[in-house]
Amino acid sequence: MRAFAGATFAAVACLLSPALSSPAAAAELPGIKASSSNAVPECATPGRLMAFLKSRNSKLADRYDGIATEYMRHGEDLGVRWDYAFFQMMLETGNLTYKGDVKAEQNNFAGLGATGRGARGESFDDVSKGVRAHLQHVLMYGGEKIENPVAERTRNIQEWGVLTDWQKTIKTPITYTHLAKKWAPTSKAYTRDIAGIADAFYESVCKDSDAQPELVAEARQGRTATADAAVAKVATEPAISKADAAPAGKGAELAKKAIAEARASSDIPTRTGLGAGELAKAVAVTAPKQPTGPSPSVKILNATPAETPSNGLPPESDTAKVATASFTGQAAAATAGKAKAPEAKSASCRVWTASYGGAKAIIIKASASGATNYTVLDVNEGAEKKEAEAYISAYAKGGEMVGEFGSPTQALDKAFELCPEG
Repeated sequence: MRAFAGATFAAVACLLSPALSSPAAAAELPGIKASSSNAVPECATPGRLMAFLKSRNSKLADRYDGIATEYMRHGEDLGVRWDYAFFQMMLETGNLTYKGDVKAEQNNFAGLGATGRGARGESFDDVSKGVRAHLQHVLMYGGEKIENPVAERTRNIQEWGVLTDWQKTIKTPITYTHLAKKWAPTSKAYTRDIAGIADAFYESVCKDSDAQPELVAEARQGRTATADAAVAKVATEPAISKADAAPAGKGAELAKKAIAEARASSDIPTRTGLGAGELAKAVAVTAPKQPTGPSPSVKILNATPAETPSNGLPPESDTAKVATASFTGQAAAATAGKAKAPEAKSASCRVWTASYGGAKAIIIKASASGATNYTVLDVNEGAEKKEAEAYISAYAKGGEMVGEFGSPTQALDKAFELCPEG
């Protein structure tokens, strides 16, 4: 992510010699999905990439000795141009020096969930899982549906269909150039920075001998014909967006409509990195900071414009406070203040969403101002009760938990069964 893990290195491309001829010439980056016509060059081996990385970070920790091997292993498995994901990782992490909010022990190589102002983002058990999380997220940008995503960020963005409308506007295979412009929309240098790193590699180290050629075999160990066929499938089959498919159940159409309205109506001026800002736009409303403890983001889904509170909060309190979305389980950062919630005028029930960043979801029922509020709250596994109690205490006085679900989509489906109005 741009302004966090690797912000100190935003000008890295300026230190590199311009390329005369390379795959990244003129800052035109290749397609995200690998194919026979868009393959990773043979010279891009784990051994050469590690030599390149170490030339830019002479104090590289031993724990990263296998990181290029993991990028190749998972990249070929997923069918991604993993070489450019590796270059993006170098930019985002400052060549794995981690000078921003994200720390080395998180194994987070692209700032997933790090929304700025000290929010550190997601953590992964080991280097391999962190690499796969990054590559899955990149592939999602390329239009591919990700099964069993490692990162919560990927799961949430995919589930809400945050990128769907943007992807539909692109009539050609989605490239890293497209990704860079969406990933860092306010930066004029992001594409150029990635291209500069790629140029430096392909014009120098890529032409040198490989000191560790055995790493290629290590990366491909255990691969089968089935796995190779899966790579070809990724490159040729059109992606099906989860957001375009209606969730099962009686409330499916209402849930789908509400998600679409939430995506279209919000205009939060927040920074986007790996979909962070876009996800916030889809399901959150910026509001003042909660005095203590992590705060969820909140948005009403089936209100008319006249009925939607200006601060996006359930109307049980005139001074209710909530923080900007982080979707990581970390306390989100926002400015302090107060916002008055207009009184609901007509509907007897409303459906809201809120998030502490987890993959599970619960429904909280509470009455206020003559209406019943059903809040679909994303919670972290193992902390469901604690986070439910915190939300009820702050935003849903007298409320109760009426359901627990494996995903927000399932919870939304049920919520609209309970409250089909709007």
